[in-house]
Amino acid sequence: MQLESGRWTCIRSLFWLTQLLTAGETGFLEDHFPASVLEEAKMTTVQLLAKYKYPVETHTVTTEDKYVLQMHRIARPGAKPVLLMHGLLDSSATWILMGPHSGLGYFLYDAGYDVWLGNSRGNRYSRSHVKLNPNTDKAYWSFSWHEIGYYDLPALIDAVLAKTGYQKLSYFGHSQGSTSFFVMASTRPEYNTKINLMSALSPVVYMGNIQCEFKGLAYRFINIVEEGRELLPYSNKFTGCMMSETTIQTCLYYVWKAIGKDPAEFNKTMIPAILNHLPCGGSSNQFIHYVQLYKSDRFCAYDHAKENHRIYGRSKPPDYPLEKVTAPVAIYYTRNDYLNALKDVKRLIKRLPNVVEDHLYPYKKWNHIDMIWGISARRLAHPVMLEVMRRYEAGGPQNGTNLTTTVSPVETANMTTESVLKAVGT
Repeated sequence: MQLESGRWTCIRSLFWLTQLLTAGETGFLEDHFPASVLEEAKMTTVQLLAKYKYPVETHTVTTEDKYVLQMHRIARPGAKPVLLMHGLLDSSATWILMGPHSGLGYFLYDAGYDVWLGNSRGNRYSRSHVKLNPNTDKAYWSFSWHEIGYYDLPALIDAVLAKTGYQKLSYFGHSQGSTSFFVMASTRPEYNTKINLMSALSPVVYMGNIQCEFKGLAYRFINIVEEGRELLPYSNKFTGCMMSETTIQTCLYYVWKAIGKDPAEFNKTMIPAILNHLPCGGSSNQFIHYVQLYKSDRFCAYDHAKENHRIYGRSKPPDYPLEKVTAPVAIYYTRNDYLNALKDVKRLIKRLPNVVEDHLYPYKKWNHIDMIWGISARRLAHPVMLEVMRRYEAGGPQNGTNLTTTVSPVETANMTTESVLKAVGT
């Protein structure tokens, strides 16, 4: 039966591959998408910022283990610094991709901040090393998000503080950007004192209850993909998803199954830009490490199997000591996030000692990416984040106690984006 199941999986995959390769329509992109979007699809983060006349700088940072990273800065010298860190297979572009009227990076700059956009090792902007060649040296790819948290984030934070002269910064992490922060803050706790506020957007930590419909495929992936290999490197060519309306709908079908379906918040006009900026590359170990979390229902270090005794002195990898994450943490999450179950987020909140904002967005269809790319994110998500960040930059609530604001699940379980906008009169 397993052989038969595998055969049909292969047949279905070949079918869809054939559809993608044969469904192209001449002039489809030009006929269906604005020229400005097609232009931006081929731009880098620096070029996007320059197009909209925002002051942009590129900074290079070398980590303790000699990986060479690139940061993009929307420069406002003298202003308070804020560091934004992207998710798995993503890049600095994610914070500005939706344009000046929607991107969180633009919003924070316009609010008066010195904005720094990080890039983790292995993506298109940070695919470099002092000694190793990512094209020929397999050792380059021997990292997961553990190393991003342990090496990359400290190097980026120190570089920002050294350049700006500030002693602290504020931090935003989406998905893996949150995972890696909790690695850093728990294993290198001295960095907690360098953070005004950590804003965790769709944080992926505990994964035992995720709804993602590709969990079965993930098990197969972990068995067939070799550790320490480059995963989905960046390509500047449009994918097969952009060949026709049929291929777009096919690809979106699988995207919704992975992150949660919310077509009302998804700006389809920006599809070429999204698909030409993602994926941005990484290591297979990053994905494998997440699968390990799901299988074990723990937040723990990378499982090296037979090498665990040599590396950790024990048969199983240790849990990350989340009780050491003393920096103030604001957690923002949604109901329809297939990679981030409510039960798992609540478990994280219980484990962290200094959660100052527990914010469940009430819009029932918001998914894993809506608070970053959603059509209504600028109105409904970003102002709340800014208000909370400013409060903790000033030293926290005036009465000295932690503030926790939880959206009532009873009152808001059935609210849609549209109903909330109507209720508040926007």
